[in-house]
Amino acid sequence: MKFHLKWIYIIMLVALIHSVSLLAGSNEIPHLRKQGTATQLIVGGKPFLMIGGELGNSSASSMATMEPIWPKLQKLHLNTLLAPVYWELIEPEKNTFDFSLVDQLIQQARAYDLKLVLLWFGSWKNSMSCYAPYWVKADQERFPRAMTKEGKGKEILSCFSEANMEADKDAFVQLMKHIRGLDEKEQTVIMVQVENEIGMIPDSRDRSEIADELYTKPVPKPLLDYLAANKDALIPEFHDVWQKTGFRQTGTWEEVFGEGVHTDELFMAWYYARYVESVASAGKAEYPLPMYVNAALIRPGYLPGQYPSAGPLPHLMDIWRAGAPSIDFISPDIYFPNFAEWCQKYHRNRNPLFIPEAGRNEMAAVNVYYALGQHDALGYSPFSIESTDNPLKDPIGKSYTVISQLSDLILQNQGNETMRGVLVDEENPEARVSLGDYTFVCTHEYTSKWTARAPGEGWPRKGCLIISTAPDEYTIAGSGVIVTFESAQPDAFIVGIGSIDEGKFVNGQWNPGLRMNGDQSHQGRNMRLSHWEHGIQRIKLYRYQ
Repeated sequence: MKFHLKWIYIIMLVALIHSVSLLAGSNEIPHLRKQGTATQLIVGGKPFLMIGGELGNSSASSMATMEPIWPKLQKLHLNTLLAPVYWELIEPEKNTFDFSLVDQLIQQARAYDLKLVLLWFGSWKNSMSCYAPYWVKADQERFPRAMTKEGKGKEILSCFSEANMEADKDAFVQLMKHIRGLDEKEQTVIMVQVENEIGMIPDSRDRSEIADELYTKPVPKPLLDYLAANKDALIPEFHDVWQKTGFRQTGTWEEVFGEGVHTDELFMAWYYARYVESVASAGKAEYPLPMYVNAALIRPGYLPGQYPSAGPLPHLMDIWRAGAPSIDFISPDIYFPNFAEWCQKYHRNRNPLFIPEAGRNEMAAVNVYYALGQHDALGYSPFSIESTDNPLKDPIGKSYTVISQLSDLILQNQGNETMRGVLVDEENPEARVSLGDYTFVCTHEYTSKWTARAPGEGWPRKGCLIISTAPDEYTIAGSGVIVTFESAQPDAFIVGIGSIDEGKFVNGQWNPGLRMNGDQSHQGRNMRLSHWEHGIQRIKLYRYQ
């Protein structure tokens, strides 16, 4: 009898400890955690996939304007909204703070079961300082600007000014303190973007007196120490620049990195990063949510100053890591058609991929499959997400309907080399990816003579996400792709289709619908995702000789 009681007590104790640990996990603030080769965002103790959208710049400046937007977001199947917080509105006068807009935003997000990523529109937004308060803008002597060669001020606050940085930092600290007090238990706010698309334009660097002086001084030792310690792991584009000077570790900016506008950009990137570090680290001291910075990308052939240079661009990733260690990752705003190329540039050297801005169109609606499947993205977020008249027919709404069903499965497979993403278009109509024992040959649906389309119609980009769910079983989701199957080892075996089911996930459980056979599988030859819609199919393969 004593023996049985002893084990009952032990079981009860273990259960209590487990319950306490679960409770503690759920009370942890949002943070990043590794799973295999992937980085995941943890919210409420569980991995969270951001199925997001970013508001247009002014939409969050009035909660009355937001009222008709929230139902749209639900119909688009979002779980995360990226929303600006405006320095000029929360601190209209020095040290006088008004967080009423932030409070209402958080309360309304809770009412619609949405998480928030807050975008700090502080010193810079798309390079410019348009969201700085009037009392900052109007006092150029106290809050100096970047200067032209002719000695004229730009609409860009100087990153070399202690006063500028302290004013921004003070406001950001108050914001983070306020969010913690209001939201730490609810965890509606899960992440913060610090500034927005930082960059110097239309010159390669600030030409103010202090900038000119610092440019001729030795490169700061903390940067050189970082580069020396990480020499073998530097981004190749940066490594090649430094290599041309023999990896010099003393000297001025031009002595260490060479003459040219590329060194102007490195110089500015360091001081932008140091400014951001001061703001971010102070904010994290109040409430250490994950924080990131985003970048406006480079048009082909443009030189520093012709694009918003010195921001968190891929070739400057090492400068930003050295200068702003409190920033957890850097992110691209991808509007250019070479989507896969930019994803690859940002998802390397331990930098997880998150896309806070993208176009809101048919191309973006399939790009999400590639970002999640090929790069274990933390999330995806088309810009001006509210600009749709019919959420149910919106391309993003269609793909997000699919992604929302797959989110648990995606999270389970991140970092485990069990997912792939595919994009196809007229220029690249076929993509081959290997997963497990099989090679998936994915072709654009327009390669088939059986595909109906309007005369003269171009080839819209199409894509899919492939997940290995069991030996010989795969879940494939997307639009406009035909998939055939081969052995990953040449001539090892012939691959046959055992079954294909179209269906949906309901509360995480797979509900099969149509059995896709006969004409729907080209008599067992392939699997087809219609270009008219976005859908999910489950396929079981077998082997024969």
